[in-house]
Amino acid sequence: MKKIELEIIAISHSITQTQSYAVVLGEINGLRRLPIVIGSFEAQAIAIAIERMNPARPLTHDLMKNFMNAFNIDLVEIVINDLQEGIFFSKLVCTSQNDTIEIDSRTSDALALAVRMGCPIYTYESIIDKANRSTGELPEYPKEEEELTASESAEHSDLKSMSLEELQALLDEVLEHEDYRKAIAIRDEIKSRASK
Repeated sequence: MKKIELEIIAISHSITQTQSYAVVLGEINGLRRLPIVIGSFEAQAIAIAIERMNPARPLTHDLMKNFMNAFNIDLVEIVINDLQEGIFFSKLVCTSQNDTIEIDSRTSDALALAVRMGCPIYTYESIIDKANRSTGELPEYPKEEEELTASESAEHSDLKSMSLEELQALLDEVLEHEDYRKAIAIRDEIKSRASK
């Protein structure tokens, strides 16, 4: 069965489940999308790796990466290999000096590791077809600006009124308290000012 390579193109609030997020995977060199509902902690773990943030202490997925590196285990790829009742199943394909092994994984954990390890993400045509049949036409996901709740919008405008020095101090503070969601918003504000 031919594998289709995917990349993470967005993380947004889930439009189908409250307190959840959707990580949207896009087909490389294609137009198809695969939205996968994940929890807030998993979304945060993926976003932290995408943003290349360095938490004060290693998170669970960082620990796994360090463990794999310490024992010379390579994460070759992750494969989203099944979809049952709206739940995606994945496997980690790992190699060591002597062996290749496939390890069952939650898709959110597999994606968090893939981002950290820089390995490709694959699925099969049948999974994309099955996801499209179960959800109908794939929904359009809102742009980040449209995702903001009222409190997040107020917080966002507060960031705009702060100086770069104040933003950097606040970033250091929230990282120390491991509030990575707020840290991402602060880092985005700092980046937007640097690009101007």
